[in-house]
Amino acid sequence: MKAIVKWLLGAAVAAGAVGCATLLSHGGNPYFDGSKQHHTSTGFRNNYPHATDQNFWKWQYERFMANVPPTAPPGGWGSVLASVRPDATFLRENRSVRTLTWLGHATVLLQTSGVNIITDPMFSERASPVQFAGPKRQVPLMLAIDELPVIDVVFVSHNHYDHLDAATIRAFSARFPSAVYVVPLGFKPWLAAHGVPEAQVRELDWWDRVRVRGLDFTLVPVQHWSKRTLTDTNRMLWGGMAVEDRLVPGAGEPRSDAVPWRFLYTGDTGYSQDFRDIGARFAGGFDWLAVPIGAYEPRWFMKAQHVNPDESVQIMKDVGAQQALGVHWGTFVLTDEPLDQPPKDLTTALARHGVAPERFHVFKNGETRRLSD
Repeated sequence: MKAIVKWLLGAAVAAGAVGCATLLSHGGNPYFDGSKQHHTSTGFRNNYPHATDQNFWKWQYERFMANVPPTAPPGGWGSVLASVRPDATFLRENRSVRTLTWLGHATVLLQTSGVNIITDPMFSERASPVQFAGPKRQVPLMLAIDELPVIDVVFVSHNHYDHLDAATIRAFSARFPSAVYVVPLGFKPWLAAHGVPEAQVRELDWWDRVRVRGLDFTLVPVQHWSKRTLTDTNRMLWGGMAVEDRLVPGAGEPRSDAVPWRFLYTGDTGYSQDFRDIGARFAGGFDWLAVPIGAYEPRWFMKAQHVNPDESVQIMKDVGAQQALGVHWGTFVLTDEPLDQPPKDLTTALARHGVAPERFHVFKNGETRRLSD
């Protein structure tokens, strides 16, 4: 009986970390615009809805009966998933070198033209509304919040617990009071309640663009949804972020040819035509793409919300990315594939698509790469 109670508690918390579209939604949408197809009177919806089985409790029952996900190796997942301490001093002092650092799961630190940008910051031990239950971090954090460089821009893609973490946001609002939060519609009240002044928040709808510290940020549509409680399904918008840097690295001045360096972070997503739309909007493609490669099994349940590595490579092709970084894997056990499986499936996918392996990168936890212009 104790094991069943523990499973039920863990499953309930996991519902908030992974997301479940079948839960209830109440109330009106204060952002409603009838001219936009992704707006509804109560919230938001995807551009290209997927017909799929979203029975969360069926999935949890199957997991319980089959004893999945797979157990960790004897030394824990950290024994087979490589980690490295980044050079925190360099990152704090860097104002001229373009860098990309993977800090586990979907947290990426991008430094470009002296601006420090972080995606979906998650520095807690559990992806959960509570810290005594729910998905636990399986590899150690390689950089603490107080070791980060001064963060200028925070992007949050959606409100699931593994992407929007209350403790992290409270710590960020105290340590980085000047940071600007670029977020989808509906985030401002939640952020204000967690210490972020409304003046520091830039809420965007899909395709909206805002300029912060000389860089252009565009919220792009992706196939997902939002939920933190039983009654707020799809009340807050979700999306990916495109960053365009038209500055000369180290100079802070516009390039003479006005050709931007571009970065795209998708956030969580299922595969959809949205990525061909993004590729069409951003002619010339992207220099770098950060895209999920994990949390994709079982496909009957996950397909609508989480791409698998094969679909991740297709996204790379759709948006015209020259280089890609795999994220959203190797940190929390959220789904049924082994935590170290995504890079293996990615290797197979790259060969099937004819994409050179050196173009799609799998960083070590904590690894920093210096990017060419």
